[in-house]
Amino acid sequence: MITTMRREIDEIPAAVRRMLRDSRDSINEAGSMLRKRDPAVLVSIARGSSDHAAHFLKYAFELELGLVVASIGPSLASIYQAPLKLDRAAALAISQSGASPDLLALANTAKTGGAKTVCLVNTISSPLAAACDVAVDIHAGPEIAVAATKSFVNSIAAGLSLLSIWSGNAALVAAVEALPDHLEQALSLDWSGLVETLHGADSLYMLGRGPSLAIACEAALKCKETSELHAEAYSSAEVLHGPVSLVSAHFPIIAFAARDKAESSIAATANGLAAKNASVFLTSASAKEASRLPFVETGHALTDALALIVPYYGMVESLSRARGLNPDKPVALKKVTETR
Repeated sequence: MITTMRREIDEIPAAVRRMLRDSRDSINEAGSMLRKRDPAVLVSIARGSSDHAAHFLKYAFELELGLVVASIGPSLASIYQAPLKLDRAAALAISQSGASPDLLALANTAKTGGAKTVCLVNTISSPLAAACDVAVDIHAGPEIAVAATKSFVNSIAAGLSLLSIWSGNAALVAAVEALPDHLEQALSLDWSGLVETLHGADSLYMLGRGPSLAIACEAALKCKETSELHAEAYSSAEVLHGPVSLVSAHFPIIAFAARDKAESSIAATANGLAAKNASVFLTSASAKEASRLPFVETGHALTDALALIVPYYGMVESLSRARGLNPDKPVALKKVTETR
């Protein structure tokens, strides 16, 4: 039986291709508005997988533009009703449904505070889209499985496309345009060896740095959502400041490394933990003591990092079924969560 989650994972390359084609005008509009605004700071508004997408884009914007990006807690608006001084800022909201009251409240507060607002949404008719200065339809298409997959990837791809317009970086423009083909390649990667290791595990760590840390955070969430397996995400540096004390023989660790300046650091930590008999898997050719996971080299550090989530999604869907669960309908979860 092919699950809905598996079908939606397989749709990711086509969904990204569709978004790049059909949202070109709104992405250009958003990029031009932000370039003209030249904000002193960019704030992000999101929850769940969308917040992990915002975390990824935080690193992307900071690395490409040198622009500080800060996440704002939605409760500042929805619960505390605090005014925000954002007259020199821009705000980026990310949401699948665009319907959560707390995200809408914060977007309105940011706009009232003087920020130029952009949202990346999968429901262009939503209240959040109507509230923002520019709304970009991420065109992930209907996503039925509770665990978000293609909407996560499309949100980041839309953000990277916006960034490429804003920065005028030709290398990033080319990398984003080539992304659908690289995601097709990522679909074919075999990470099934992880299923046997994780099947009987009680807990594991996901490691990364920079953009790949956001991928680790998303991976940990999906592990909990679909497989009822506790997972925590850490920077490969931060894990050594305390959390490493829980690592013992055969403790599972997945280290997400892209082809960027952090790769050697992540690999050093992963290999060091593997030398202590932890079960470590690493997406790098520098894997020595750690087991190497296959990856796609896209030619750009940011799209390299994004492509890592695709084979992971395929693996965790298989893991969920191996643990006797239904990845389409995790217990106690629903597709749209409206928090206040």
